[in-house]
Amino acid sequence: MPLEEMIEYNREFVAGKKYEMYETDTYPNKRMVVFTCMESRLVELLPRALNIQNGDVKMLKNAGAIIRKPFDSIMKSILVAVFKLKAEEIIVIGHHDCGMSQVDTEALTKGMTDRGITEETIHTLSHGGIDLHEEFHGFDTVEESIAQSVAIIRNHPLLPKEVNVHGLVIDPGTGKVDVVTKDENNAAVK
Repeated sequence: MPLEEMIEYNREFVAGKKYEMYETDTYPNKRMVVFTCMESRLVELLPRALNIQNGDVKMLKNAGAIIRKPFDSIMKSILVAVFKLKAEEIIVIGHHDCGMSQVDTEALTKGMTDRGITEETIHTLSHGGIDLHEEFHGFDTVEESIAQSVAIIRNHPLLPKEVNVHGLVIDPGTGKVDVVTKDENNAAVK
């Protein structure tokens, strides 16, 4: 089982003091937050493609690098990073070929019922104000989605104006990064 293999590896990792090469403090060296997709192809590729080392950034992830509400958990984490952890810059990074692109919410709901979630539960949620289509619909283009997430962050009433917010898209095959939007206050990002 994968979990048991991970636990055994961890025992060896700690016993061999392999953690020593990763020691750092809690403040990001680059004073930066990177918010990206939970895409497994980016776990190692994204940091290597952008020269991010252990301790350099606060890394936040969710499905699609999507922020839709100004006080969701990602936005709260960004604000904590700014006010408590000395972050001065935020980069939102989406990727091509994202699983959140054009999600078929009806198929997703069917998948839920196929795996044992009852129609009654889904009905109860919808009457409780939770719209599964709204929560899971994803996006049409990654560039539009990144621009939307960046706009929510930039315009947040609790984000200091001097914090720069940028949007990028990475190719999960090559690591090539394209700028979707750069903060007007930061001429260093080209």
